[in-house]
Amino acid sequence: MSILPDILATYRGPRAVYARRLPGGPREDRALALLMAACGVIFVAQWPKLARVAHIDQVELNPLLGSQLLLWVFMMPLFFYVISLLAQGGMRLLGKPISGYGSRIALFWALLATTPIALFRGLVGGFIGTGTLYDVVGLVGFICFFWFWTAGLQTATKAASATGA
Repeated sequence: MSILPDILATYRGPRAVYARRLPGGPREDRALALLMAACGVIFVAQWPKLARVAHIDQVELNPLLGSQLLLWVFMMPLFFYVISLLAQGGMRLLGKPISGYGSRIALFWALLATTPIALFRGLVGGFIGTGTLYDVVGLVGFICFFWFWTAGLQTATKAASATGA
């Protein structure tokens, strides 16, 4: 199954995409692949803005890229695993059972599904610079991310309730 049609379908109806992605049992390799793909695309999305910053500030581009590589490919995946664990705990405290895998897929897919907005934001930052439009695109990205994540958590909760997990 291809990722790109599912990303587009997520903007039309995220619950249907999550319902297709959850069955089949926990596949940690798929969860990790989703997370690493999302973090990799977000890293690439930073390039235009960093190139602009390097050109305007007359600094070397490679250290800027290296710091973003360290952040997005090595540190943020660990951060997102912790966030998914906290989300799972929060859902259980609310009395809504959810599996750890369901919590991870909900977060990781929401992150991957919002990467087109991250790419657009990177282009805005590279061509126009930071400002109102850059902030508006970031806000739209955050709203979409939160919408996809909550839809994923709700779908995973329903799936966990149906299986008794």
